[in-house]
Amino acid sequence: MTITVALIMAITMIVLLVLGVPICIAIAISSLVAGANALDFNMMLQTGAQRTFTGISVFTLIAIPFFILAGNIMNQGGIAIRLMNFARLLVGKIPGSYAHTNSMANMMFGAISGSGVAAASAMGTIIGPIAVKEGYSRNYMATVNIATAPTGLLIPPSNVLITYSLVSGGTSVAALFLAGYIPGILWGLSCMVVAYFWAKRLGYKGDSQKITASLAIKVTLDAIPSLLLIIIVIGGIVAGAFTATEGAIVAVVYSLILSIIYRSITWKALVQIYADSAKMTGIIVLLIGVSSIMSWVISFVNIPSLVGEMLNGVSSNPIIILLIINIILLIVGTFLDTTPAILIFTPIFLPIAIQCGLSPVEFGIVITFNLCIGTITPPVGNILFVGVKVAQTTIERVIKPLIPFYIVIIAVLMLCTYVPQISSFIPELCGYEATLPK
Repeated sequence: MTITVALIMAITMIVLLVLGVPICIAIAISSLVAGANALDFNMMLQTGAQRTFTGISVFTLIAIPFFILAGNIMNQGGIAIRLMNFARLLVGKIPGSYAHTNSMANMMFGAISGSGVAAASAMGTIIGPIAVKEGYSRNYMATVNIATAPTGLLIPPSNVLITYSLVSGGTSVAALFLAGYIPGILWGLSCMVVAYFWAKRLGYKGDSQKITASLAIKVTLDAIPSLLLIIIVIGGIVAGAFTATEGAIVAVVYSLILSIIYRSITWKALVQIYADSAKMTGIIVLLIGVSSIMSWVISFVNIPSLVGEMLNGVSSNPIIILLIINIILLIVGTFLDTTPAILIFTPIFLPIAIQCGLSPVEFGIVITFNLCIGTITPPVGNILFVGVKVAQTTIERVIKPLIPFYIVIIAVLMLCTYVPQISSFIPELCGYEATLPK
């Protein structure tokens, strides 16, 4: 029965997606159709309704709309330009200075806003035109911007990690946040290495502007209020001063106050920000609700055990099994957006990853890392499309230059997979149990 249900679910979803059915509807229909082969259809409908309600009746889930709102406020609240100036202060003298500034700014702004798309849009719009005027290739800047924008999905606060926490059965959000720092920073730094050698080959030099002590102090002081948001929110969550949900509300209030102080946001813009945030929240909550049906069906018919047996049939070596999981997730990420992919594949692969020696926290970083790569690859990479659009170039012109970045990013992914202490080091240092008992 397990194989039959799994095949029905997979085939139904693929057919619906090919027909252009929205992902949330495709998940709901495929789950109900597959589940009806294990239960009476009427009972399956009742169970589906109950699971949908249960899936969204989680206190932690409230954090997502507030982090979305905070990110949208930051995107228009004058925070991006201050972080860009601070990044330029840090790395402006390195050959290819604008590319490194873009990378550092993406890491900081993406982390604060929790959105790779917002980072790619903001930094591509601010830094790209300046760099082009200074003689930088439009495609070079677009490529660097695209490659580094997803770092904010790993460096906390991250809505993706909150979603994973929910679907994985309550993995500590604070531990996941802390676990994302080193992998996210390694992603950004590895891309900066590629950008450096590329800049040397193209003859791009460092920033010629003389940085005086007074300018450095001014730029730093301007950036400190924005950077404090990370310290306040993440520090408060880790210290137990407030929950992830309360931290998200703090982020909204803080970013709104900053935007008002900077006088960079209007009442009209604020109304649009609320509308956009509500729309995005509705999409994510609906996805989480219907994915709860799929997660229940997957568990009820024991699909993880089936997948585990199939992988063990290929090899009993954990190294090979984890490699296969990574390959599958990399392929999935090119076709599915991050949130639905997390919701669908976490229940399938998490039990297998635990058997291979990874903790839920460590696997959370691995699956998120994999799916973040999908945001910068065709055919549906949303960050890829945004990065290309703001740079006024084409996908065909950036795909080849992106290949070296793909290589180093995947190398970092493999490092995080097979050296899980990279993810668990900071959580364990802060007192969170991130590894399995030996």
